[in-house]
Amino acid sequence: MSTLLLNLDFGRPPPKKALEGNAKHRNFVKKRRFLERRGFLNRKNQLPSKAPKLHSEPPKKGETATVDDTWKIPLVPKKKTAASSSGTEQSLNKKATVSWLTPAPSKKANSVAATVDLLGEFQSALPKIKSHPTRSQTKGTQKNRPQKNAPQNSTQAHSENKCSGASQKLPSKMVAIDCEMVGTGPKGHISSLARCSIVSYSGDVLYDEYILPPCHIVDYRTRWSGIRKQHMVNATPFKIAQSQILKILRGKIVVGHAIHNDFKALQYFHPKFLTRDTSHIPPLNRKANCPENATMSLKSLTKKLLDRDIQVGKSGHSSVEDAQATMELYKLVEVEWEQHLAQNPPKD
Repeated sequence: MSTLLLNLDFGRPPPKKALEGNAKHRNFVKKRRFLERRGFLNRKNQLPSKAPKLHSEPPKKGETATVDDTWKIPLVPKKKTAASSSGTEQSLNKKATVSWLTPAPSKKANSVAATVDLLGEFQSALPKIKSHPTRSQTKGTQKNRPQKNAPQNSTQAHSENKCSGASQKLPSKMVAIDCEMVGTGPKGHISSLARCSIVSYSGDVLYDEYILPPCHIVDYRTRWSGIRKQHMVNATPFKIAQSQILKILRGKIVVGHAIHNDFKALQYFHPKFLTRDTSHIPPLNRKANCPENATMSLKSLTKKLLDRDIQVGKSGHSSVEDAQATMELYKLVEVEWEQHLAQNPPKD
């Protein structure tokens, strides 16, 4: 008998083909192979290895579209009407689609638009695409952003911030003041505050009080001040009245006639760029046909420019009436004088 020789090679089995793709895709392939071995997935239902070309025509009825050579995705045909067939083709052409996921629609009139339902695992493997704004959109947003105000370095711009805005800011930030004094000290030569009146831009009375000086009154000066002894009985003490008045004047433009005397009686110094003295406004003197550098009295200016008589009779002056007349005189040259101050700001 002849002997039968068998040549068996018990070497290492051939290495399995490495799975390609990322971790999610490899897990998906393993699960698919496991289902094949168990018999839940038949090889007859698998797709042919050849994948369709990109942007090809969709398959006919009964056929299936292929994404790769491993599994099959059925196409769900949409109901087609004659009126909407051309509209759907135009809308599909406009939409941005991923070429390797969705087959491009055909240009033929009888083509059927199909949608592909992807598995949850396959969708999770897709990268998320973030939409970035275009260059034109970013330019538009930058234009709409409010620009920061450029710093004004010139002295003229600084003075305009202080003195400009006569037509807008001055009415609400402007007051007129007039004070009446009595004589104190040796022989009554020291002028002390005994009454103060403050009016608004429109002439309304904001403050009008009799004030008790800290020193003994020697001369009431009733002929000019209108102050009498009975006015001091319930008068406000000087320190209290001073704090009340300064609260009103602080931060406002103050108009007065020979106003330095009023500030001296108040023991207060107001900033010069916020002070308007009608006794030293050349346009007022020009309107009254008087020398520009002359110091005119409030009574004469009121008579010539406002055609009104004030400070008449022996009962003395009224500080409210004088403050109202001062404000009216200032209004006559307000625009011209504010423009002059904006170009030539006063120095403190």
